[in-house]
Amino acid sequence: MQLKIEKMIYGGDGLARLPAEAGRSKTVFLPFVLDGEEVEATPTREKSGIVYARADQVLRPSPRRVEAGCKYFYECGGCNYQHTDYEHQLEIKRAVLRESLERTAKLNWPAEIHAHASPPWNYRNRTRMHVKSSGSEAGGNFAMGYYRIGSHDLLPVENCPISSPLINRAIAAVWEMGRAGRIPKATHEIEFFTNAKDAEVLLKIYSVYEPEASAQRDLEQFAQFAKAYLPEMIGTVAFATGSSLFPWDSVAWSSGKTSLMYNTQRGRYRVQAGSFFQTNRFLTDELVGLVTDGRSGKLALDLYAGTGLFSVPLAQSFERVVAVEASTSSFEDLQTNSMSRVQPVLADTGDFLSRPALRPDYIVLDPPRTGLGEKITRQLGKISAPLLTYVSCDPATLSRDLRILIEFGYRVQAVHMVDLFPQTYHVESVVHLTLD
Repeated sequence: MQLKIEKMIYGGDGLARLPAEAGRSKTVFLPFVLDGEEVEATPTREKSGIVYARADQVLRPSPRRVEAGCKYFYECGGCNYQHTDYEHQLEIKRAVLRESLERTAKLNWPAEIHAHASPPWNYRNRTRMHVKSSGSEAGGNFAMGYYRIGSHDLLPVENCPISSPLINRAIAAVWEMGRAGRIPKATHEIEFFTNAKDAEVLLKIYSVYEPEASAQRDLEQFAQFAKAYLPEMIGTVAFATGSSLFPWDSVAWSSGKTSLMYNTQRGRYRVQAGSFFQTNRFLTDELVGLVTDGRSGKLALDLYAGTGLFSVPLAQSFERVVAVEASTSSFEDLQTNSMSRVQPVLADTGDFLSRPALRPDYIVLDPPRTGLGEKITRQLGKISAPLLTYVSCDPATLSRDLRILIEFGYRVQAVHMVDLFPQTYHVESVVHLTLD
């Protein structure tokens, strides 16, 4: 079937519609296309009235189409936009964010959505890959990479151009070790995490829990080999899966350091292997500045505080900062990183807001992809802080929550799109709100 792509949508696909002569009008989603293009496509499946298809031939390409910068692009499920220039990627993301605000938040935002660009390549300081290994057998029994697009089939990947140079050296080292049969057989994922200067790397292994002494020896040998292959490696940390003995962010085994010191212009942060930290190594300070610059007062709340990325600089301009975090690992880092004016609180955000309400001058919200949800959003509306900043990684959940905040009298002051994830469909946004 021949299709014309109407627009790009959240998730990286293009949207088209079946021609009228094909019957009742249906929406078609297909990857690796661009708005305005005409393509020859083949349906692959249909679900809930939406046809999913693949583009077999681009009949009329967009002038914004470029050659992909990665040889794995059209097979790998990690990136979505390598086939267009970077400025167009920013335009797509701004349009997606604006449409989501209009459709879900009922916010017709007339002003500019400020785009904060990143270097489009080598920006990731953290990369996680799937592993297939038979352990001590050398040869062709090892593979590491990402899932193929739309599947759980492993695509072997030996370099990743959106990851930092040191991570790519680490990927090459692990491949060399894998070919030599030096990867513990229970390993199913490996994550690489580098510091701000891309000079040190922490290796994280996710493996099926095995209490046998031989499994511990395999890990010890792996750590020794990894250090020999990659001198920049400062530690190896193993997380056990399939075991109730170890929580998801609890270290089951380690060799060397279990954390990195991540130094930025605005703060110095210890980040343990099990803790969350922003992934774009170029835009950390810009993101923090958007949230903290020009804010001051007696009390600030930093909800979903993580390791203290926003709490640490906020403590320089607020008399008191209450930082709330639910993850044990991140909370331990938050305690270590906090200045004297920061009060770390280990709690779920909803539980914390159910306590006797504080009267903050400013609240920072940086929830996971699932957003705040109705209960927490309404709790925040009742607190009535004069200023809120919402940091979001999902336009849909952001817009859902904003609609409730607007019901409580909040007005959007500014909308920023911070491109923490070039080449992908992910949209990071910062929205400033004030209470009318």
